[in-house]
Amino acid sequence: MGNIFKTKPVSFLFYILLKQGKMFDFLCPKCMGHIRVGDNIIFKVRNNRKQSGILLLNPHIGNYSSVKHPSFEMHSGEFLEFYCPLCNTSLISDIHKNLAHVILQDENGKSNDVYFSQIVGEHSTFETDGESVHIEGADAGRYTYFKIGEKFRKYF
Repeated sequence: MGNIFKTKPVSFLFYILLKQGKMFDFLCPKCMGHIRVGDNIIFKVRNNRKQSGILLLNPHIGNYSSVKHPSFEMHSGEFLEFYCPLCNTSLISDIHKNLAHVILQDENGKSNDVYFSQIVGEHSTFETDGESVHIEGADAGRYTYFKIGEKFRKYF
């Protein structure tokens, strides 16, 4: 397997799951439906022009590759609203309107919340178990909610 950290930035949790050979999944936080199929997380998205499309994201946290149909337009800096492909519920998080929220779950049922940017080209992903946060992406500093202590969050 080699040194995984040299090839792509991945979360510590993902690295541990991969090393142990465990399967992990992604779930909609609303309907708890499974949205990972094979090597993709499947979303319905809507762009600023109200066009909808299917967007496949890489399930490895820190890998920002995606696949879409060529007819679906998205431009750098544009907001894409992410939806669950099963229940059609918006995945906009309560933390920030630019972040979507999904759940990462291992084969034993242990769950972490994952928040990621809905802005095209913005690399910001946060994985949290409620006590600590793993941050990925060059643009993650734009969302300072995760950088402050619980004591001060009430002021935001």
